[in-house]
Amino acid sequence: MAHLRSRRRLALAVPVVLSLTASLGFLPAAASAAPRTVSAEQATDAPALAYVVNTKADRRTIASVERAIAAAGGKVVVTHDRIGVIVVHSANPDFGKEIRRARGVQSAGATRTAPLTAAGTTDEGAADFVTAAEAARTKAVSAKTPGSEPLEADQWDLRAIGADEAAKINDGSRKVTVAVIDTGVDDTHPDLAPNFSAAQSANCVGGKADTGEGAWRPYTADDYHGTHVAGEIAAARNGIGVAGVAPGVKVAGIKVSDPDNGLFYPENVVCAFVFAADHGVEITNNSYYVDPWLYNCMDDPDQRAIVDAVNRAQLYAQRKGTLHLASAGNSNHDLASDAIVDDSSPNDTTPGTRTIDPSECFDVPTQLPGVVTVSATGVQNLKSYYSTYGKGVVDVAAPGGDRRYQLPDTPSKDGRILSTMPNGEYAWLQGTSMASPHAAGVAALLKSKHPWASPAQLQALLKAQADNPGCPESYDQDGDGVQDATCEGGSRVNGFYGFGVVDALRAVK
Repeated sequence: MAHLRSRRRLALAVPVVLSLTASLGFLPAAASAAPRTVSAEQATDAPALAYVVNTKADRRTIASVERAIAAAGGKVVVTHDRIGVIVVHSANPDFGKEIRRARGVQSAGATRTAPLTAAGTTDEGAADFVTAAEAARTKAVSAKTPGSEPLEADQWDLRAIGADEAAKINDGSRKVTVAVIDTGVDDTHPDLAPNFSAAQSANCVGGKADTGEGAWRPYTADDYHGTHVAGEIAAARNGIGVAGVAPGVKVAGIKVSDPDNGLFYPENVVCAFVFAADHGVEITNNSYYVDPWLYNCMDDPDQRAIVDAVNRAQLYAQRKGTLHLASAGNSNHDLASDAIVDDSSPNDTTPGTRTIDPSECFDVPTQLPGVVTVSATGVQNLKSYYSTYGKGVVDVAAPGGDRRYQLPDTPSKDGRILSTMPNGEYAWLQGTSMASPHAAGVAALLKSKHPWASPAQLQALLKAQADNPGCPESYDQDGDGVQDATCEGGSRVNGFYGFGVVDALRAVK
């Protein structure tokens, strides 16, 4: 699936974080960011493009801007009063230019380059499902270890970070919830149902939260990404299937993927962060980047508005006590470099090729201030061949799988990550999409042990308990005599692993 963390992501060095924060400003203090919505008649009148309009978070300014929006031919879909973000639909091709001239507007731009279309389904690609014969073989091996889940013998990733032993000490608190901002979560899965929090789940597609029964579930079985991620975090130790890193915490699903093309548009993600914050979510997992731009450049008014809107929302959530984790990406790129070629943006129409400076063009939400960026490792505790990296960019690493060069001595001999799928099934996937939820699970264990820790303190704890293997002497994975990536840094912090590979056992001790 193109829009998920099967695609690459960026993180941010500290100086860039500070400059980004300064350029966008801090959020106003607020107790709630509950949105005001328009009538159903207005919301269903589908115009050509969607926009975010960012303004000061005071009622008088917002009211003035809303009048300007109407005058420019726009219709307000939802207003997030407390962060000053207004989602608008407009068929006026000059709406962006006109509204940016309006008094009180700080930034504004289109959130997509293709017109709004009717809803449909999306194809996320194939996954390798566990067959009955494979399950029987794995169950036989798992049975030799008392207390193991039936498929746990194939979960090398749990053992790699001590999550199996950690569960015997502290499997997490029911007072901690990790929200999976993704393609939806199948809460009817027997491994997820015991820990699922429907009260903290929603469908944010379109920019407004729908909390109706089952609104958070995937559209089809092909939209499996969020369900797989949820299982990695909090699949219950209930004698069924697999176990999560933090099997005692709660997991929620906030669906943000467009039903027509599967993309994660900015207004959906803004809604998700605000909803998570206002519903007491302690941690969010973000295994995606905000579409349609892989990198949002601050010299482009549309892309700048996207960065501004999503940053306001995620900072609001941080102020309310929510820590965000995001995956680093799968392009094996050095994010500490001076230039990166982006040939995939915009991904909702016809992409072009551009060379960007990652200190000026941001992957959202990964490069936003306070977001924990996670790279991927395999069973040998070595950076996965596909994982993006970068000194001063990656915060921590976690198992994401490596089916090419790092194969485990397990019943399946599969180097990827085994987890839950819709309709009660299980399958293998790999990517930094899988690494981020492992780190989120460890963060949930830390939050369980330190319930009063702020997001900043929790991030510090996450880095402190990580175990850094240091830069490898050689990273010639394919044996052709050429280094496939260069790790810079020392044994404390480096480009491959940040502060190190997360350690669930150390987290609970």
